[in-house]
Amino acid sequence: MSTPWSSVEIALPATVAHDDPYTGVDVEVVLTHASGRVVRRPAFWDGGSTWRVRFCAAGLAGTWTWAASASVEDPGLTVTGTLDVPAGTGDGVFERHGFWRVPEGGRHLVHADGTPAFLVGDTAWALPWRATVEQAEVYAADRAAKGFNAVLLMSVQPDTRAVGPQDRGADEGFAVAFDDLPGGTLQRLRPDYFQHLDALVGVLRRHGIVPVLQPVFQGFGWKGLDAAGTVVPPAQYARYCRYLVARYGAGPAVWLVGADGTGDEPQIAAGGREVHAWDDYAQPTGIHYRPHTTADSHQDADWLDFQWCQTGHRGDHVPERVADMARNLPPKAVANGEPTYENTARTGFAAGWWQGHEAWGNLCAGAAMGVVYGAGSLWQWQLHPGETGQSPLFSAPGAGWREALAFEGSNYPGVLNRVLHGLPFTGARPDWSHTPNPRNLLVPGVFFLAYCADGGDLRVVVRDGVPEPYRVVDPRTGEVLARGVLGADGTVPDPGGAPRVVVFCRDFTGSALE
Repeated sequence: MSTPWSSVEIALPATVAHDDPYTGVDVEVVLTHASGRVVRRPAFWDGGSTWRVRFCAAGLAGTWTWAASASVEDPGLTVTGTLDVPAGTGDGVFERHGFWRVPEGGRHLVHADGTPAFLVGDTAWALPWRATVEQAEVYAADRAAKGFNAVLLMSVQPDTRAVGPQDRGADEGFAVAFDDLPGGTLQRLRPDYFQHLDALVGVLRRHGIVPVLQPVFQGFGWKGLDAAGTVVPPAQYARYCRYLVARYGAGPAVWLVGADGTGDEPQIAAGGREVHAWDDYAQPTGIHYRPHTTADSHQDADWLDFQWCQTGHRGDHVPERVADMARNLPPKAVANGEPTYENTARTGFAAGWWQGHEAWGNLCAGAAMGVVYGAGSLWQWQLHPGETGQSPLFSAPGAGWREALAFEGSNYPGVLNRVLHGLPFTGARPDWSHTPNPRNLLVPGVFFLAYCADGGDLRVVVRDGVPEPYRVVDPRTGEVLARGVLGADGTVPDPGGAPRVVVFCRDFTGSALE
């Protein structure tokens, strides 16, 4: 283990012999730090009689002792050991500041040490069962360079009626995670599938991209062929959620226990409770909704950290959906988890700056957790232009996943993260009281941001609560165009004709706008 926020794997020195290890055995490991801090981790079956546990010291260097036990009688598995975790920090943001979390009662992300964070997510739902490691490297390098730090993933191919070769490189091919998923159950798990997913997740994390892991989709799925997430028995869904926590929860992760449904499907609450019970790192857990629902299920559940709307794929900007959700109580973090995919169905649809305006508009409407982008042909990991069996509704003409990487709109969402980095925006809320501009965020006395869709002079008519130092930024590039201090007339001058962001902050030190 290189740092107190790195993951370490322990292959348990004793084995459990059982006819049905995935469904018939529970193994857990309790790890105790010299300070008294206890972390409980589920172990996972990795084929044959092999069980492993993955652990992160959660920032605490020093000596940890551990003890493993199983739910079946096997005296040989009650084993103990020690780990010595060195002090120090790594190069990555998560090794320096810890995993993401949503503070209790909060609407935003922070790292474990309280450092503000902002999610910029891409949508590559089908990567887990279609991509090779080499392809994932190409994908992750492109997205990291553009400022993405998260990606939404269906952890398994969810459609019960999807058919094709079990070959990631063949048209309509896909890898299989559960042999029995076509029958609507999750009992016959394939460890080799998850060993490959380990490698893919490793690639993403090395590029600073957090996997947003969805167990089994409730909605459209890959091809709209009856996704299993609404028919899997809730207990099996929950067991699989525990497996994901065991296998991937010792590194940065987000748990998306519901996706593309109403949020009231019984599998979702079962999964949310299971994640809450077993994720001692309290990484963000939430729901991603279909477009036509109220998007407020389980609003008061202790396991729920965020609610993500979906505004659909009709090419409309619908920030009012985000604003409506951001007013729900008790407060939860909010994002538009699925706006219109770029170039979906036809070239030029929701393309280019449409995606940048969408991101800034959603942020100022209350998407304090982050923003999400999607591209036609990329989300389903279409192998090449014209791959057979893909839905024309979601395919970008003339594009497979590689071509879709280069769509212009993918350059813009990551700029939000670059602009916000190092600024005290935690707790910012939409504001309409300080300027006539309709898209603003405010942390009183600390931070104020105005997104001006076509630029022009910004008039601050109520100065109370707005810091005086400001920066004028091009939201298409993140370039600082002007620096100044708010004068007596309360006007920040700009010639207009292009989008602008004006950021007011008491101290820009350490930020990209310094």
